[in-house]
Amino acid sequence: MSITTMPDEQVRAPWAALPFWISLTMVPMVWLGAVLGGWWVAAVPIYGWGLYSALDLLAGLEERNADPLMERRGLGWYRAITLIWAPVQFATLFGLIWYVDHSTHLSTLEMWGLFFGMGVVTGTIGINYAHELVHQRPRLDRWLGDILLAMVLYSHFRSEHLLVHHRHVATPRDPATARYNEGFHRFLPRVLRSSIVSAWQAEVAMLARKGVSAFHRSNPFWRYAALQVGMLLLAVALGGWTGLVLFAVQAVTAIWQLELVNYIEHYGLTRRHLGDGRYEPVRPHHSWNSAHKASNWLLINLQRHSDHHFKPDRPFPLLQTYDASEAPQLPAGYPVMTAAAMVPPIWRRVMNPRVRAWRRQHYPDIADWSAYKTASNPVAR
Repeated sequence: MSITTMPDEQVRAPWAALPFWISLTMVPMVWLGAVLGGWWVAAVPIYGWGLYSALDLLAGLEERNADPLMERRGLGWYRAITLIWAPVQFATLFGLIWYVDHSTHLSTLEMWGLFFGMGVVTGTIGINYAHELVHQRPRLDRWLGDILLAMVLYSHFRSEHLLVHHRHVATPRDPATARYNEGFHRFLPRVLRSSIVSAWQAEVAMLARKGVSAFHRSNPFWRYAALQVGMLLLAVALGGWTGLVLFAVQAVTAIWQLELVNYIEHYGLTRRHLGDGRYEPVRPHHSWNSAHKASNWLLINLQRHSDHHFKPDRPFPLLQTYDASEAPQLPAGYPVMTAAAMVPPIWRRVMNPRVRAWRRQHYPDIADWSAYKTASNPVAR
């Protein structure tokens, strides 16, 4: 890649932000499935995975970066799409529950397929936008992030991501770092089990440092529980027990989508152990980068993940892409790579040689990788 820098005035132009609003096109796809039924209930997965895989091939790579030091006040058109998404998703999800409960043309299988597609939306777009929002400082952004996460019953992701994942990524203390040779079907139960525990422990440790109880009202888990219970009660109010089941279908699908992405973002990458449970600082080469243009539009530059971990406070339009000398590169965008992750033999064939090449490039002095592979290096307590 040949990385160049975009002029500030070009980054600020509304038309430059417009491609990132493409997520809104997912909403009519959901309603097409709801109204037409039949094979149309598969419109969202085909659109989100198939079309964007093809568009990545056609659009190629985005090799331009914004100046990371540019004035952020000119980025309102980028921020706006993340702010409006929570009410858009709320209306779509709960409107869909009401519509299905009052319709007679959808079979049980079609309803499940429809809410699987809704889960693709709430996972691919909703959790991703929540991820962007909880990293920002304004209280509004963080509250909207909490609301989005509550809609998929995964509110603890905020605590786990900010307090655990970013601090301990690519070390044994991070549940969300996939280990070398660990298939997704082994990674998923491990991360589901460990992430909520580590999130709770991190919040309790913060409260203890303030000298208050784990059950103090400032513990965000109270807010998480209240929001999630509210979402469940609303699903029941609008659709009865059927509404509750369909709400759960989309939530489980969304969580699966999130953890697929978590799996591919750091697979096999590790930070150097410095001794006594200490690890080197996070650098761009500790996350997989992908510069594929179309899927980065849909995912608001989430695939520039190397820079996100290097500079977590950067808003998505200022995230930088890197060439292969600075960060390891995925061979395709997330739509293709998450599909590959579902088939472990294909995933290992594609990615294991890249992990081994990464080790030779960045850590040629490390001869024994066994402790890194098994995440058995010591951790600080």
